[in-house]
Amino acid sequence: MSSNSAREAVLGRVRRALRDAERTPPSSVPRDYRRTRPQADLVGTFCEAVADYQATVDRVAADAVAPAIAATARAAGARRLLIPDGAPQTWSDALGEEFELVDPEADTAALEQVDAVITTAAVGIASTGTIVLDHGPGQGRRAATLVPDLHICVVGESQVSDDVPAALSRLDPVRPMTFISGPSATSDIELNRVEGVHGPRTLHVLVHPDA
Repeated sequence: MSSNSAREAVLGRVRRALRDAERTPPSSVPRDYRRTRPQADLVGTFCEAVADYQATVDRVAADAVAPAIAATARAAGARRLLIPDGAPQTWSDALGEEFELVDPEADTAALEQVDAVITTAAVGIASTGTIVLDHGPGQGRRAATLVPDLHICVVGESQVSDDVPAALSRLDPVRPMTFISGPSATSDIELNRVEGVHGPRTLHVLVHPDA
């Protein structure tokens, strides 16, 4: 069989398969799996799961978030902080007196000089200890949350969902999403753990009740 004949034979099969697919109605996907995982202490479970990923978790009062951010940055030796647009103005007001606040739109070269980024979150998942950013107000663009060495993430108790399906139902699928389970970590072929290769080496989560 010549190459042209073989090509036409393959393309003919593809065309026939496509015609058959057009005549076949799409099958419905069953959605009868469990969507929730009730927990007696939802927020406590979330904090424990986040800590299991070698992140630091603190529960703070709603009016103590800014002082907790300052204490965390101070303990890490951070001086240059990035607070994305849309974050509570009280954070910038409180932190600007002690720290240098970097332009949220700083380019990649400038981001490399940022010590810590402070963001809000879209949702937290208790069963997996995962934090999801959809890069809306207060969360910044993806580069801003991946380049600095320290990520301080502030999560409200009402943002915590019990399991993945419940969390996904609260997210807009057309938005960019970053799923964070602990600080950035990877392992080489000998399973030696290395942190900070693909993102922040340190993750500090502050969980607060809704004001």
